[in-house]
Amino acid sequence: MKFGVVIFPSKKLQDEVNSYRKRYDPHYSLIPPHLTLKSAFEATEEDVKNFADKLRKVAGKTGPFSLKTTKVSSFKPVNNVIYFKVEPSNELNTLHSEINNELDVEKNEYAFVPHITIGQKLSNDEHSDIYGSLRMTNINHEETIDRFHLLYQLENGTWTVYETFRLGKE
Repeated sequence: MKFGVVIFPSKKLQDEVNSYRKRYDPHYSLIPPHLTLKSAFEATEEDVKNFADKLRKVAGKTGPFSLKTTKVSSFKPVNNVIYFKVEPSNELNTLHSEINNELDVEKNEYAFVPHITIGQKLSNDEHSDIYGSLRMTNINHEETIDRFHLLYQLENGTWTVYETFRLGKE
């Protein structure tokens, strides 16, 4: 089975992200807007029970923190992904590191760049047009994050919550 660890932002931010995703992201119907803390990895049901215990400990020693989105950015030329840039913070970077150290399974393909995807799998021309029109958009959103989620992928490709971990609560 495939699993992953994410932060779901507030409904307000999800609604704003979805206003773009429904047009520019083919994964729109598979998973709500999110910030990935641990990319998809393969694990058994038994492994995941152990992983959930480890994630509970990580959550218990991590307090709630502020998440700020500031602008639209892109990963081009690596790939044609357009995203809301999330300002890196010590708390977010530490949470990401601890989760990835505890779940020592498949290594992440890319360095951690906190973001919320709004468009992907775009042709070069689509990317250029969309990014050109969105990159000057001022995204000024701040909220407090107090939980993260372990997800699993269903047979139809959608992702659903396996367990939610509240920050600062063991």
